[in-house]
Amino acid sequence: MSDRSGHQTLAESDDDRRAELEAHRRRLRGFGYHIIGYFAVMIVLVPLNMITNPQRPWFLLPMIGWGAVLGLHAAFAMNLFRGLFSGGKK
Repeated sequence: MSDRSGHQTLAESDDDRRAELEAHRRRLRGFGYHIIGYFAVMIVLVPLNMITNPQRPWFLLPMIGWGAVLGLHAAFAMNLFRGLFSGGKK
């Protein structure tokens, strides 16, 4: 609820801040799951490639491709895209 001047009350400000912190925690948790999955798969793929066909390092394709997506997810988790997806709002 806003007061007559259009400013948010202290309670609204606290609620907004809590919601923002919870969203940030969810983003970080999702990134944590993503990075754990990435390393778990890479721990399997690299030795598998070295055992089956060491002359052709095919493990690099998923490592680089998935790593690029992981980098984007990291930027999202750190809120670096805030201005792009919020319509210019803070």
